[in-house]
Amino acid sequence: MIVVLLGYMGSGKSSIGRTLANSKGFQFLDLDHYIEQQEQLSVADLFEKRGHIEFRKLEVKAVQKICRTHTNIILALGGGTPCYGDTMTFLNDHPDVFTIYLKSSVGTLKNRLIFEKSKRPLIANINDNDLAEFIAKHLFERSKYYNQAQWSISVDDLPVEEIASKIEFELDEHNF
Repeated sequence: MIVVLLGYMGSGKSSIGRTLANSKGFQFLDLDHYIEQQEQLSVADLFEKRGHIEFRKLEVKAVQKICRTHTNIILALGGGTPCYGDTMTFLNDHPDVFTIYLKSSVGTLKNRLIFEKSKRPLIANINDNDLAEFIAKHLFERSKYYNQAQWSISVDDLPVEEIASKIEFELDEHNF
């Protein structure tokens, strides 16, 4: 089984994924780190040297490879990964994959991301005053992909452990 966590950057995919993986005895895999290891470049350097489109192509290939070669993992996608290359269709059609959307409000995302801008190529150059508007626009554009997930959970104001516990309960309900 592969549990795929998706959502906007800052929604908690990595921290929730690690906690969930520990609880279930699964391996945790962060797609950005996986790509960085494969390409021997940081995500920021990949964006800068190869561009946005090439990075998205790398993501699509990496997701497909991981789903072919791994089992019993929690996979945290990048925020934009579900929006490119029919990734959501691929994931939802895969018999061993369960997709979960970690839903966050614009306010929560802004509060989390404002201190991480330098590590996030997509928002590194966005003025602090314009960040909420940028997130809202982006979230609106991506929501049609995020909402294709098999299950979603609101993560605003909930501790990581509680979110992981709720996800684990839902996985049990779906016999995953």
